Amino acid sequence: MKHSLLFVYNAHSGMFNTMADIAHKAFSPGTYQCSLCQITHNLFNEKSEWREFIASLEIPCKFLHIDEFREKYKNHTKDFPALFLSNDEKLTHIATAKDINRCKSLEDLKNLVLRIVSQIN
Repeated sequence: MKHSLLFVYNAHSGMFNTMADIAHKAFSPGTYQCSLCQITHNLFNEKSEWREFIASLEIPCKFLHIDEFREKYKNHTKDFPALFLSNDEKLTHIATAKDINRCKSLEDLKNLVLRIVSQIN
């Protein structure tokens, strides 16, 4: 059984939503609702340090926006952002919005992910 990590942003997909998110992060970062986005992305793209960290993990990682997640997993109603362990379409909620929101830096988030990954294997 192959496991993967599924990160779900508290943001919607699509060009209009992306542009609105960029503006929100630029002009009112303190009220932006997705700490996962805020920590892992610059204004326009994913931080290279985060991308390299994800690539270094021995478990595949997937990323979905909240609307994509709700479309694919209709029975899951969780607070977002969130982190799930996925195996054969079965999801286990392994980090809550509260857990992720406690992370104040990329280093904090990386440490959270490393703790989780060490418990999987």
